[in-house]
Amino acid sequence: MKIERIEAIPYEIPYVRPLKFASGEVTAADHVLLRIHTDTGIMGVADIPPRPYTYGETQASIVAVINGIFAPALIGMDPFNRQSVQQTLRRTVHNNTAKGAVDIALWDAIGHATGASVWSLLGGYAPSMRVSHMLGFKEPKVLLEEAQRFGSEYGVTTFKLKVGRRPLALDIEACRVLREGLGEDVQIYLDANRGWTANEAIDVLRRTEGLGLAFLEEPCDAKEAMGRRRLVERSTIPIFGDESVPTAGDASRELLSGGCNGICIKTARTGFTESQEVLGLSTGLGVDVYMGNQIDTQIGTIATVVFGAAHEATSRRAGELSNFLDMADDLLAEPLVIRDGRIDVPEGPGVGATIDEDKLAHYRVDGA
Repeated sequence: MKIERIEAIPYEIPYVRPLKFASGEVTAADHVLLRIHTDTGIMGVADIPPRPYTYGETQASIVAVINGIFAPALIGMDPFNRQSVQQTLRRTVHNNTAKGAVDIALWDAIGHATGASVWSLLGGYAPSMRVSHMLGFKEPKVLLEEAQRFGSEYGVTTFKLKVGRRPLALDIEACRVLREGLGEDVQIYLDANRGWTANEAIDVLRRTEGLGLAFLEEPCDAKEAMGRRRLVERSTIPIFGDESVPTAGDASRELLSGGCNGICIKTARTGFTESQEVLGLSTGLGVDVYMGNQIDTQIGTIATVVFGAAHEATSRRAGELSNFLDMADDLLAEPLVIRDGRIDVPEGPGVGATIDEDKLAHYRVDGA
């Protein structure tokens, strides 16, 4: 089996509710659908989320790097030769989500070629994954109402609260209102998206002590090295790396230098192959991990579920799997379902994402 053709299809689906956070805001899913065709008629699929404020990638740059660099280098290669593909991709620096999608699409093709689910090929640990819902910048009362709705409608009991605002009292009050309104049994953790300084993060943790927060993700820029190490040393809850650990090498650097003591894994940026490297590094060092969300569509969410449920360590914590509900539509032929706070692993071969061709034709923006 050889790679015969690669498609990078830009499309745009509006959001019903924009999501605001410290490093940016999204009002539409201006993503890229990747399809890798083989000479046997088998096709692998993945979704690519441009995040210029995190990785520097835009929809146009993703299409350009795939069509201009990756496709010419990969056509003719065997999808099963994943290490050779990885070495080919690594010749080009950055372009994290474009590389991650190529890897996921190749795993999808391998699954279809062997008749096996990628979930089982990766490890096949759990049949479903617990859901965490992400809460953006809103008034505390509105945040509480949204969290209570997700609890009652979907059974969600874990919430990520986006923080990183000034004055700090805005986020501190949101933490207090959520804890008082949701009770002790609901897990709440924070993500500042580098919005604070290390000293501000220390102040927030001091002023929210006793609220039972589970952990804090990306409190400040990792380049603020001395302050960040001091924060990690002083914090009574884990400090997780996300934007600062886009590759396995970055994760190694941050963990060993004391820049964080937990790792967020996102299949959108490390695919399945490098995500396994990050996971192995973390578990070998005794470091907690969880599955993050790159504000993914349902296609991207399926990839997160497949990887997260396949491994024991990533199944321990709820994964961020619900943000597709803020989108007006999706390209999936059969929508994902959150039931009792969980999403099931798709049945059948491959990753499990079947595209609705009519929807793709409607939302694509390349004029094809």
